[in-house]
Parts: sequence; C-alpha cells; structure tokens
Amino acid sequence: MKKNYKVASLFTGCGGMDLGVEGGFVFLGKKYQKLKTKTVYAMDFDAPICEIYNANFPIECEVRDIRKLKSSDIPNHDILTGGFPCQSFSVVAQNPKRLGYKSEKGQLFFEMCRILREKTPSVFIAENVKGILSANKKEAFPLILEEFKKSGYHVKYQILNASHFGVPQKRERVFIVGFRNERAFERFSFPDPVTFEKPTPISSIVIPEKQIEERFYFSERAVQGMKNTKHAKTMNKGRAQRIGEPCNTVGAHLAKVSLNSTDPVLCINGKYRMFTPREVARIQSFPENFKLPATKAVNYKALGNAVAPVVMWHVTRKIIKALEG
Repeated sequence: MKKNYKVASLFTGCGGMDLGVEGGFVFLGKKYQKLKTKTVYAMDFDAPICEIYNANFPIECEVRDIRKLKSSDIPNHDILTGGFPCQSFSVVAQNPKRLGYKSEKGQLFFEMCRILREKTPSVFIAENVKGILSANKKEAFPLILEEFKKSGYHVKYQILNASHFGVPQKRERVFIVGFRNERAFERFSFPDPVTFEKPTPISSIVIPEKQIEERFYFSERAVQGMKNTKHAKTMNKGRAQRIGEPCNTVGAHLAKVSLNSTDPVLCINGKYRMFTPREVARIQSFPENFKLPATKAVNYKALGNAVAPVVMWHVTRKIIKALEG
C-alpha cells in the first residue's frame, strides 16, 4: 500500500484539479481531508493563469506548449490528470477521420495520450464539457475513448453535476477515468451524489451588497436596454439567478458578461450586478484561502475554466479506494 500517489497535471490552469486531487482544504465549513496524493508536476500554456497557480501551490506550473513537452521532462507519476481543451473535438470526426491530426489545436488531446503511453501511470483522470458527448454528430467521443483505450487503459466515464456534491453550481462535466490494471478498474465506481435532494444555494456564497464595489453593477441604461429588448424572455436575457438555488454554470468569459448574454448574473433589491471573482471562486468550490492575484479578467477566465475542486476530491477518493482494493 503506497503512502503517497504521485500526480502529474497537464492543462493545469489555476489548479482546480490539483487542489481536488490532493484535498486538505475547507469549503463552506466542511473539511475535505488530505488524500494520499502529491502533485509532482504541473504545466499550462497560459502564463498569467500559471501565476495564479504559483501563488497557491508549492510547486511551480511550467509555462509549456504540450506539443513540445517531452515525456522525459515529466517526473514519474502514478496518476495523470488533464482537462484537455475542447478545441480538440471540432476536428476529431472530420472526413477523412484523422482524429484532428492536421489541426494544431486538435493535436492537444493526442499529446495527453502520447504521454500516457510513454509514462504508463496507473490511472488517468480527464475532464471536459458535456458537449463532448454530442460533438461532431456524436462521432467524436467514441473515438476519444478508443484512443484512451489504445493507450493501454480500461476506461469509464460519467457526467457529474457539481451541485450533487455540495457545490453551489449546476455544472455538468464529463469525467473520464482510466486504469491500467483491470481489477482496479472493476473495483472503481464514480462517487454517488451527496447533496442531490438538498443542493447548496447561491445564498451561501454571496458577498453582502454593502461590500460590493460599484464597478460590479450594471448601469441603469444597460438594465433598461435589457428590459426593452424584444423577446427578452424568450432570448433568455438578464439571467438573474435565484439565490435559493445553485448557480447556473459559470464560464471563462465572465469578464465580458452583459445583460444581453446568457451568463449568470445577480439581481438583489432590484439592482443587477455580475459576480465578483471571489464569488465565482466560491461557486466553483475553491476555499477562502485560495489567492486570486491576477487581474479581474484573468481571474474570471481561470476560474471559469477550472474543474470544481470538491467534485475532483470525490472522484480521486474513489480512485484511491479502487487502487488499494
């Protein structure tokens, strides 16, 4: 039985997967115990977002192009994680079916498979948007699974809704888990929901209005423009969230949120505003001590692209149980 499982992280971003895979944090008063894992490597191509990671983790996230990353540059590890970019899918099932090899962006998923073949970790965990299942007329996802299997892994996947795990967000993401050992694979099952009947509401994370800076509020002109828009309701404008429920999914473009978009906003006491970066961090289940040192725009982008740490913690705990039998 291992004391610590070493983890290598690809497409790391600000570290939602890494935080969840290690545990040892508190969110909304609940302690997510430290798991028997240790991250030994992290990389991402976005330098400003790597700086957020570096402010919160003991290791440094390398600014790298994964296409130029040699497997020998990565320390040996037991678990490989990666929220590979969704650009990969748009070209995966084109004719002829070359799985995106002719597209630079389309190669990124296959770089993860290359590293799996060359480093042969015991397990991998991949995460992506729910739309991956229907991409390219539902042809892309079976090919992606097949590529993981050809890399030497027994593979399972499931859509997990973050609101089922104590996260105040209705975020649905596909988690793909692969094991080299068939017995461990057979022992593994995805975590069962823990807050299905009583999800965590937005009200648990909203900052009091008296503490909100004016720059987060929409102007009266913007509000009236939204209300006067023809078919405003059918076009789903001004998506003010019900604070007694979990939030709709937060995305990477919250810095450009408007009342004419479908991004979630707040309407409290008749005043419309965007979520602050700290509120978005809470919506994603990052703990209060997670530092956000970047600009507002970079913080929003990093947080919107992140994997919810609490969901990742639940998945990782089940993986460790499967590995240890």
